[in-house]
Amino acid sequence: MSPYRSEIILVWILRAMALLVAAIVLSIVLFLLWETLPILQTVGLNRFFNDPSWHPSSEEFNLLPMLWGTLFVTVGAVLLATPLGILSAVFCQYYAPVAIASLYRRLIELLAGIPSVVYGFWGLVVLVPLVGRIRPPGASLLTGILILTLMILPTITLVAHSSLASVPPEYLRGCAAMGLGRWATVSGVVLPAMRSGLLTSVILGTGRAIGETMAVLMVCGNVVQVPLSVFEPVRTLTANIALEMAYAVGNHRAALFVSGLVLMAMVVALVVAAELLSRGQIYD
Repeated sequence: MSPYRSEIILVWILRAMALLVAAIVLSIVLFLLWETLPILQTVGLNRFFNDPSWHPSSEEFNLLPMLWGTLFVTVGAVLLATPLGILSAVFCQYYAPVAIASLYRRLIELLAGIPSVVYGFWGLVVLVPLVGRIRPPGASLLTGILILTLMILPTITLVAHSSLASVPPEYLRGCAAMGLGRWATVSGVVLPAMRSGLLTSVILGTGRAIGETMAVLMVCGNVVQVPLSVFEPVRTLTANIALEMAYAVGNHRAALFVSGLVLMAMVVALVVAAELLSRGQIYD
């Protein structure tokens, strides 16, 4: 077989795999739409945001408290994990000795591999009592933010580190030739040059935070309400699906699929943002 023919076969295999992935994603979206269509036709979309509360047995389907809970937990975790992750990557790449940097990276990789239920169990037996000493009940928005911060920190750190490691060496040599110090080089040249990769790391971390279920379910208290402070319990959309899907029937089950459709829309928005960042369109 000629090399040219082998290349053609490889191209078609890659195309088939890409089509398969696209078909899987499309089938998931169509499945969610199919499951939510009956309740959207009978109940309507407005009631998911205007009903008094979430009581499916009484035909009340307000998702807003859980949507706000999801957004609060996600945004809080991203705000904490982003500077910690990027600064950790900067330390590992430009400041730490080789041995310490290697050990630090292995520890971060280990954190990335810990199952979410282990994080949730640790948060339940350690973080919840600590926060409860400050203000009961302990299981709250704050504990959810702290657990998610710890969970998405490895993602942000590792992706940011890969971006910093790809900085062209000509940039560093040029900065050294101009007499710039290490921090001046990092803050004035490296970070602006790699901003697309750094923002992509934040988007990937945000995607994991939105979809996290078990750890958040274990430490957030699971009360359907819009929290007025970080010490109040909340319930996220993912936790709501995990808690109620086992016994949900009829409109209740369909309403949970609406929750899944909302989560899917949030993830799609993140994917679109990541694509725009990768193409550099935001800064054009």
